[in-house]
Amino acid sequence: MKFLAIIPLICLLTPGIVQSDEIKTDEGVLVLTKGNYESAIKDNEFVLVEFYAPWCGHCKALAPEYVKAAKKLEELNSAIKLGKVDATEEGELAEENGVKGYPTLKFYRNGKQMDYSGGRTADEIVNWLLKKTGPAATTLASSDELTKLVEDSEVVVVGFFSDADSEAAKQYLAAAGGIDDYPFAIVTDSSIAGEKKVDGDAVVVFKKFDDGRSDLTEDLTEENIVKFIKSEALPLIVDFNHETAQKVFGGEIRSHVLLFLSKEAGHYDKYLENHRPVAKQYRNQLLYVSINTDDEDHGRILEFFGMKKEEIPAARLIKLADEMAKYKPTGDVLENVDEMKAFIDDFVGGKLKQHLLSQDLPEDWDKTPVKTLVASNFDDVALDKEKDVLVEFYAPWCGHCKQLAPIFDKLGEKFSDNPTIVIAKMDATVNELEHTKINSFPTLKLYKKGDNKIVEYNGERTLEGLSKFLETDGSYGQAAPDQGEEEDEDDDSPKKDEL
Repeated sequence: MKFLAIIPLICLLTPGIVQSDEIKTDEGVLVLTKGNYESAIKDNEFVLVEFYAPWCGHCKALAPEYVKAAKKLEELNSAIKLGKVDATEEGELAEENGVKGYPTLKFYRNGKQMDYSGGRTADEIVNWLLKKTGPAATTLASSDELTKLVEDSEVVVVGFFSDADSEAAKQYLAAAGGIDDYPFAIVTDSSIAGEKKVDGDAVVVFKKFDDGRSDLTEDLTEENIVKFIKSEALPLIVDFNHETAQKVFGGEIRSHVLLFLSKEAGHYDKYLENHRPVAKQYRNQLLYVSINTDDEDHGRILEFFGMKKEEIPAARLIKLADEMAKYKPTGDVLENVDEMKAFIDDFVGGKLKQHLLSQDLPEDWDKTPVKTLVASNFDDVALDKEKDVLVEFYAPWCGHCKQLAPIFDKLGEKFSDNPTIVIAKMDATVNELEHTKINSFPTLKLYKKGDNKIVEYNGERTLEGLSKFLETDGSYGQAAPDQGEEEDEDDDSPKKDEL
């Protein structure tokens, strides 16, 4: 055993001997280490590498899909290889590749590295890889090839053209080159088109949900084709999960109707079918999204909207911009689709006011040196022109906020006898203000007496630093870098302004 243990050291120290570990496979996936990584990249034209941690939940969810993708590529006789690196064991290798979160995927083409930007299902992984290594659209020569492609894919896009060199076909290929999520094909045989009831040039999205297919036959420009595909390739009502999150919040439709439902309680069966016609009517304006509240991972989403499990089923409408705007219906829009239509029409017409979260005002909000603010009393306290008011906007789960809490309490005690200075705090996860948006925790803002000018504190979070900030009328503590709450790179928990 001792002899075996020193073999790697001998290899490293002996001139002319280069250590290169044998590349093993695990269910079709290459197991990569520091010793074989370079040779794996050098010996294979195309390699996708996943850097993972065994304890990472997202990595565990990806693992079976990654194996399926490897097997699918093998069935296609593809030269593309999938590999994986346990970053907890191969820390140096992970650091060399700039890995900061898990999972991180890197794609190599002839040794040149690029970031993977596709989805996390087997089909999405394969589609992305085929798009990066082959033509934008596969040419189909028979109806059997088309039938197999449609049967094997959840979504497939096919362009039917009488002439592959026509302007419409060129526009289609340009659109195909920019979308990695789905397989694309092109057909120029009129007999195959006829079998699929296609007459003339058309782009068809074949899908295994809703109506089964959608056809675009007019205005076949790249822009229109891209918009058509991104809209029609999603279900009328998208179920939110790790795989669909990127399509939902990274798509071009920025207004969403969110349905918070419990599968266990039968809400999906009770409500979704009635809302499909509404989702179809407003398809190009809003995206319908269902969220299963039985999933523990979605608990933070409920918190983000200030909702409790007892309120389910429920609906909200959001508009994604620099800041997310949230809207709450007043009627029962789930039971009554006409009320939902009226709610959506008011939103589209700009008639709705944003729904801002607010806690009830505690009776003892001003009994301690650090005053407790909620949305309803914020303006009365913070915008008092007779006083300088320092407010900490915090989140209960924020580690930096917890560290600051005892220091902030001491600050409140220090200035408790000063009639012109108020120290206050507000839980910004359940209280929202129309005039102030918070994007990181903790955020410290001084509302100055007289003109209510706002000065944000970015200095050291110490009693001395905060005291000096107040004593210098907000001029101290402006040069230090922001120390806002840091989040894991691959954390799906909602930040203050996004899901």
